[in-house]
Amino acid sequence: MAEGYDYIIVGGGSSGCVLANRLTQDPSCRVLLLEAGGKDNHPLIHMPVGFAKMTTGPHTWGLVTAPQEHANNREIPYAQARVIGGGSSINAEVFTRGNPVDYDRWANDEGADGWSFKEIQKYFLRSEGNTILSGDWHGTDGELGVSNIPDLQPMTRAFVQACQERGLPYNPDFNGAVQEGAGAYQTTTKNGRRCSAAVGYLRPAMKRANLTVKTGALVRRIVIENGRAVGVEYADKSGAHSARAESEVLLTSGAIGSPKMMMLSGLGPAAHLRDHGIDVIADLPGVGENLHDHFGIDIVAELTGHQSLDKYNKLHWMAWAGAQYYLFNSGPVTSNVVEGGAFWYADRSQQVPDLQFHFLAGAGAEAGVPSVPKGSSGITLNSYTLRPKSRGTVRLRSGRPEDLPVVDPKFLSHPDDLKTSVEGVKISREIFEQASLQKHIRQIRFPDDTVKTQAEYEAYARQYGRTSYHPTCTCKMGAESDPMAVVDPQLRVRGVDGLRICDSSVMPSLVGSNTNAPTIMIGEKAADLVRGNR
Repeated sequence: MAEGYDYIIVGGGSSGCVLANRLTQDPSCRVLLLEAGGKDNHPLIHMPVGFAKMTTGPHTWGLVTAPQEHANNREIPYAQARVIGGGSSINAEVFTRGNPVDYDRWANDEGADGWSFKEIQKYFLRSEGNTILSGDWHGTDGELGVSNIPDLQPMTRAFVQACQERGLPYNPDFNGAVQEGAGAYQTTTKNGRRCSAAVGYLRPAMKRANLTVKTGALVRRIVIENGRAVGVEYADKSGAHSARAESEVLLTSGAIGSPKMMMLSGLGPAAHLRDHGIDVIADLPGVGENLHDHFGIDIVAELTGHQSLDKYNKLHWMAWAGAQYYLFNSGPVTSNVVEGGAFWYADRSQQVPDLQFHFLAGAGAEAGVPSVPKGSSGITLNSYTLRPKSRGTVRLRSGRPEDLPVVDPKFLSHPDDLKTSVEGVKISREIFEQASLQKHIRQIRFPDDTVKTQAEYEAYARQYGRTSYHPTCTCKMGAESDPMAVVDPQLRVRGVDGLRICDSSVMPSLVGSNTNAPTIMIGEKAADLVRGNR
């Protein structure tokens, strides 16, 4: 017999945790949250520095892209979280929202009525629990803890100074009235620990009797009867189960998982579904299309000594750092590694910055990133085109829920992306050549001195670029007149009652920043839409 609930949330990532919290504020509302991954009980998840160990391993799906035609046919590791809290449990904790022009573009140009910055700003403020900043641009009472890094690494300070020497102004707040400039990122941490959506939103809600959370639960399909989503079928270690939703099914499996679940449920491009033996319930050609992602390109320098976090790769320094953290809640473990950054221009004629930079106070911190010779210490600077024009796809590999989808971001398939990306690499190199950093650098290892011409920079970008973990837009919202829009501005799936998609997949286009805070904002607004608030 099927279990009965008012709402079933499919996916325990950032937006799913928000919805679970907000909907269960009504004690009469019964909510089931299903997450395919496990619990967030690994200690590295909660240590800010642990991000560096989270981009591979059991807390991810182990995805790689399809061979990238414009990136030397490489199959690029594509980290997607498989743990409660989703990306907010394994990301680099960088807190940025995007530029107001991104949301105004959604509302004014892309059919997302009600999603202009003025209209969604309240959701950013409602979610934010900033321990430092306040005022018109920041909230202080929200569930998502946001704070300054307690003690910036010396190389991060040198990076910010080098940016100023390159001509980038100092910016103390990337989420304020002005985005451009260089500075230290605020992070989604609180009291020296990661504040994921699972920590900030879900844990308090789990004390409520009307919320049921099941981890290790792989949803096999959304059940649709007479044009209405009425529940789900899922499997866990105890076997197969079904659950009924009296009100709505809310899909929050992310920009890769949500289109996959839609297609497994018979909602998607009809020909593709038939190719995999899936009965077509609704022909929705936009499902799995329009994949946007940031293509980040790293440069790496070897230092003259052990001035970066790489120092703590040595066992005795690692033990010292661990003791400092456990005894005093301080030291390098409180670093998110990606401490500094910048928003700047490849094209100065642009209205807003078209590049973002992330400075890592270490080398080889993430899977697939080049490093420095063993025994040395290094630093890394990553840059990417903020509003890429390349568009990719998510497709089923088979009709089996257990099989990973085929993810093809089509990185650099638009020539403008290559041009802007190369400018990012050039500016990165120029920052490393400024006095405040140069005095600490023995050698820029990647790219080395042989990379000089435009063609050589382009070749470098194709070889060393990678995902920045920001897939979006694969079930985009839009106007009724847009045949590729999967959901309307109320996040309701076209042609199916009782089903909404409430995660980063509904973005019409990618915002110019990291994507966790915008995804939480989507969850906050979705909760109001579901509850009938506006």
